[in-house]
Amino acid sequence: QVHLVESGGGLVQPGGSLRLSCAASGRAFSSYNMGWFRQAPGKEREFVAAISYDGVNTYYADSVKGRFTISRDDAKNTVYMQMNKLKPEDTAVYYCAADYNSDYVIRGLSDYWGQGTQVTISS
Repeated sequence: QVHLVESGGGLVQPGGSLRLSCAASGRAFSSYNMGWFRQAPGKEREFVAAISYDGVNTYYADSVKGRFTISRDDAKNTVYMQMNKLKPEDTAVYYCAADYNSDYVIRGLSDYWGQGTQVTISS
């Protein structure tokens, strides 16, 4: 079992940057595929990015490709998402997810989720 806690959200102007962190507690973090999802008000939760358990493979939604970068530090049991060139449409609550199955992570079927961190892009 793994417990996930997101941090790093906040209010940023358009064009700015943020780095989200997701700290995991529990065993075998390095065995988990990790992902980020977001949910804007009135919208369904959507996939943003994912990284394989070994850090070799990364996956991105088309809307964030070239702007967001997912990474992991297994020594710190943490997954990050660097978000650059932020747009107002990036405003959402961002959630971290973990699962042994990478397909489950991408499809939003992960066993484990964090509580979310608010990201607001506004001038």
